[in-house]
Amino acid sequence: MSKESGDILTLGVDLGGTKVETALVNMDGTIVAVEKYPTQPAKGSEGVIEDIIQCVKNCLGKASQQARSLGIGVAGQVDKATGMVRFAPNLKWRDVPLKIKLEQALDLTVSVSNDVRAATWGEWQYGAGKGASDLLCLFIGTGIGGGIVSGGRMLEGYLNTAGELGHVPVMADGRQCHCRNRGCLEAYAGGWAIKERAQEAAARDPLAGEQLIKLAGSLENITAKIVTEAYKQKDLLASHLVEETAEFLATGITGFVNAFNPCQVILGGGIIAGLSEYIQYIESKVRARALKAAIEKLSFVPASLEDKSVVIGAAMLAYHNSIQSKR
Repeated sequence: MSKESGDILTLGVDLGGTKVETALVNMDGTIVAVEKYPTQPAKGSEGVIEDIIQCVKNCLGKASQQARSLGIGVAGQVDKATGMVRFAPNLKWRDVPLKIKLEQALDLTVSVSNDVRAATWGEWQYGAGKGASDLLCLFIGTGIGGGIVSGGRMLEGYLNTAGELGHVPVMADGRQCHCRNRGCLEAYAGGWAIKERAQEAAARDPLAGEQLIKLAGSLENITAKIVTEAYKQKDLLASHLVEETAEFLATGITGFVNAFNPCQVILGGGIIAGLSEYIQYIESKVRARALKAAIEKLSFVPASLEDKSVVIGAAMLAYHNSIQSKR
């Protein structure tokens, strides 16, 4: 890498339902400065955008440097051509012209992408998937999202919605998802679904759910995090819920492996970070079920950029897009 390329800096923004995080990133994926603000969706899109702008300015001020471009990852659906956020449920946004608003305010070239797509780019270029040409990233947190790299290219889909792996059905006419469908992978294995399943199980059998209720303080306070905590204490109901969740995830991932034939499956997000045993559970089940040809050289690895995958990925994806647009 030349000295000049090493001096190039680009901004990444992770815009979620609870926080705005901005990072100034150099060309090797190293974060130079970082700034965080709480997200306040009640302020509306204009108020949140003002907070993003202030967060970016504070981040640049910390480093006393300038950036070439800005990438922002949003938990929602994005129109790639216009940078409009078509729908972001956590923010309650519909058709918000985010790219135009930020470019006008910051005098920077802005690239808007789905947050999990940005995280996949970060892991592919700078994290656990560095050097791979075919991989699948699945991030399991409150919800489930993913990204697919095939033949050295990130799959985008006709209308830029590829990677909605959490909304692939794993059960016909199953549990109601937060989307309009039933039986989605997220409706069984996302953090919100683990919470619901745990509360239902404890309500059905309060004796079996005694430890979960005790740790949570009440039935209504049982969460996916409580399930993980109880599992580590060898609680039987929690162990059943974890194994059941791994079963659902393995069912979905077996299909993804057969469909896309990656050389690597990268698993990340809060649920995986909280209980790394999920990776071993899932891998063993997928290897027992997927097509033999699809698993011959397949590896399962944890995401390595942790909670910085979105800001790093968004930053570097923006720089990549700015280079591509000049060609």
